[in-house]
Amino acid sequence: MKINENIAISTPRVLLVPYEHSHVLKYHGWMQDPSIQEATASEPLTLEEEYENQESWRTSPDKLTFIVCQPLPSASPDSSHVVAGEVDSPVHMIGDINFFINPSEEEDKEGLYEGEVDIMIAEPAYRGKGVGKEAVSAFLWWIIRHSEGITDEYSRETEEGGRGMDLIMARIKKENEGSIRLFQSLGFEQVGDVNYFGEIKLVLRKELFRTFGEAGADRGFREVKYRRATQHS
Repeated sequence: MKINENIAISTPRVLLVPYEHSHVLKYHGWMQDPSIQEATASEPLTLEEEYENQESWRTSPDKLTFIVCQPLPSASPDSSHVVAGEVDSPVHMIGDINFFINPSEEEDKEGLYEGEVDIMIAEPAYRGKGVGKEAVSAFLWWIIRHSEGITDEYSRETEEGGRGMDLIMARIKKENEGSIRLFQSLGFEQVGDVNYFGEIKLVLRKELFRTFGEAGADRGFREVKYRRATQHS
């Protein structure tokens, strides 16, 4: 998606930035790890294929991604922008977080959309410390605030005549107890049993969107400009 191409999300514990060409080499290195491949149900790609994937993420109307980075220095919490290549160099990269949008699978909800979120904290030093929860919280805060723009872009590019987003889900391997607890702590509830792929489906219902979307400001979540070297204020 293009809606986030010039946006970063800053929180006290993480910074989320658009997935850029400059991130691919580090990302490709992460994805060579067999444990990450298993956790993300991914097949190893060549570096060239990884660059092609990055371009696809930027232009495809049904998916959106941010790279999870270390937070901004405490000395600059109120900056209105961040500079590409400084705050998101390879040494600052932690993982990624993704969003997918598709028409609802339920027959009685024709014209409504379902979102899906997944997250990967690739750097072991940042696992189990609440970084993933902070990233998901900020990501959902932003998704919910921009849900109309996201569904409009999807509808425009796919010619689907949608009426908005009905729910947001996460599909998680049943063995990944930490990730399951993370999403449950944010209000996601399990729906159904373990599927053929060994995953459970957790759902955040639309009734919780507003409360969730309003909570971000109190937690120091901010949307800032993501400025590349060729851009000006």
